[in-house]
Amino acid sequence: MKMRAAVAAIATVLMATSVSAEDLEFLIVNDSSADLVEFNVSPASSDSWEGNLLRGGYLAPDYEIDVVIADGLTTCVYDIRGGFDDGSSVEDYGLNLCDLGEYVFTD
Repeated sequence: MKMRAAVAAIATVLMATSVSAEDLEFLIVNDSSADLVEFNVSPASSDSWEGNLLRGGYLAPDYEIDVVIADGLTTCVYDIRGGFDDGSSVEDYGLNLCDLGEYVFTD
């Protein structure tokens, strides 16, 4: 549980310094068999990935973290990328994060 709290704190601090009414909040769940070591979220209109929000941290299998996106944008549609310590990655495009609630990484 200490690791979960540390990763949650890292993700929240890296993504926002304060939460406002327009900020997007959702849960990331690692239901895979590998550590999630990279997590990127970018507006769907972007041609590139934003930086790794875990920055040296990781999310172990069977753990979850709350994520806050406080980028000041008015869009709800984002792309998500997850990279794992086994070299695999997952990309998902055009997600409406205003309605999402949670995103689950699986094998």
